Amino acid sequence: MTSTAFSSLPLAQTLLDNLDSLGYKEMTTIQAQSLPSVLEGRDLIAQAKTGSGKTAAFGIGILAKLNPAWFAVQALVLCPTRELADQVANELRRLARATGNVKVLVLTGGSPMRPQIASLEHGAHIVVGTPGRVRDHLGRGTLDLSKVETLVLDEADRMTDMGFYDEIAGIVSACPKRRQTLLFSATYPDDIRRATDSFLADPVEVTVEAQHDNSQIEQLFFEIGFDERNAAVARLLGHYKPVSAIAFCNTKVQCRELVEELQSKGFSALALYGELEQRERDEILVLFANRSCSVLVATDVAARGLDIPNLEAVINVDVSKDTEVHIHRVGRTGRGGEQGLALSLCAPNEKKWVKLIEEYQNAPVEWFDLKSLDENDYGVDPAPMMTLVISGGKKDKLRPGDLLGALTGDAGLSKEQVGKINVFEFQTYVAIDRRVAYEAFERLSKNNPLGGDFGAIKGRNFKMRFIDA
Repeated sequence: MTSTAFSSLPLAQTLLDNLDSLGYKEMTTIQAQSLPSVLEGRDLIAQAKTGSGKTAAFGIGILAKLNPAWFAVQALVLCPTRELADQVANELRRLARATGNVKVLVLTGGSPMRPQIASLEHGAHIVVGTPGRVRDHLGRGTLDLSKVETLVLDEADRMTDMGFYDEIAGIVSACPKRRQTLLFSATYPDDIRRATDSFLADPVEVTVEAQHDNSQIEQLFFEIGFDERNAAVARLLGHYKPVSAIAFCNTKVQCRELVEELQSKGFSALALYGELEQRERDEILVLFANRSCSVLVATDVAARGLDIPNLEAVINVDVSKDTEVHIHRVGRTGRGGEQGLALSLCAPNEKKWVKLIEEYQNAPVEWFDLKSLDENDYGVDPAPMMTLVISGGKKDKLRPGDLLGALTGDAGLSKEQVGKINVFEFQTYVAIDRRVAYEAFERLSKNNPLGGDFGAIKGRNFKMRFIDA
């Protein structure tokens, strides 16, 4: 038995069996270094990036001492963004499958208050939320944190950067003094250390270096001229033809300009950056995650906390000055045993940053000639899926099974032709194989008295339309 085996931890057999069924065979570095202390009830400061396995590290700790028979908020997880909160909640639900009747509730902005208040009235064991919305519920008296046993601050540096410190301090004061506090942060500079010092009691500190598996990721560097970036990205995409890729830019202006150029050349590309409305952001992420859009052009801040499975390629449109940011970008591909591709463009003035990357990874980077790649022969393939938007969601009691039933029944599709189904409060997004999408739409709306823009699901008519990148 090795120290990285989950069975070496004092966990219930049902939890261990569930971890095994989820594919959690060995602990990641952050889990191995933090879980023994977490299970002892110690406070924790852990420096670790997204993708390091930190959600399971605090999730297993929460579930190990949770009492499902006691309907009180026993754990609170604070996250900087709605997307990260949703991801964390989904992972906690997976981890809790074997525990039974564990209710995980998400409280984030951008969603109506009333359904959240109704859910709180029915009780919850674990709340995952953003600081602003959690503070709103505390102010209204709709959330009781007096029984919290575990408080998690996920991506504490990011929450502080976003100006949430006052909200966090107010939330911490609403929790019992005798509690366990687990703080996870990609960086832990002195100012955050001072700001959070009063939240923790004699914490254990763990630091995990950002690193990726070189055997899983092919990393290539291309030297370019100062004004060749956007054309070079198109050339890389045209040559390597990834089904899904994230292109990282340093600014939102650069994101918008690159997307315009890529779209003009026939690529399905969308931009993700700060200051987008929540609805726009949700829609972009749905389209990219369900493969209706092949290229997501994003800033580092906007992409923070995103975990897109099966990402075939990462393109660094410019070399990051922060070596850890570069390693973190590259580590988004090549996950789960899949092969990944990381392509970096480098202007002459950025070579000094490449030298830092070489020092960090203790190995030289591989340089390739952009001119050796196919030029102008893009033969751009459209994204494999199209997204059907249905004007109905959770409030209409629509469930993924209802949509799958309608599409494989009335619309005549096979299960393989239906992709991800995302049900939000008021809208639902369904990915359908592009080759049969319009035919399926016609079948759903056939003989419908309300006209061609409506389709029948569960005996009710809903307005629907396609959106495409």
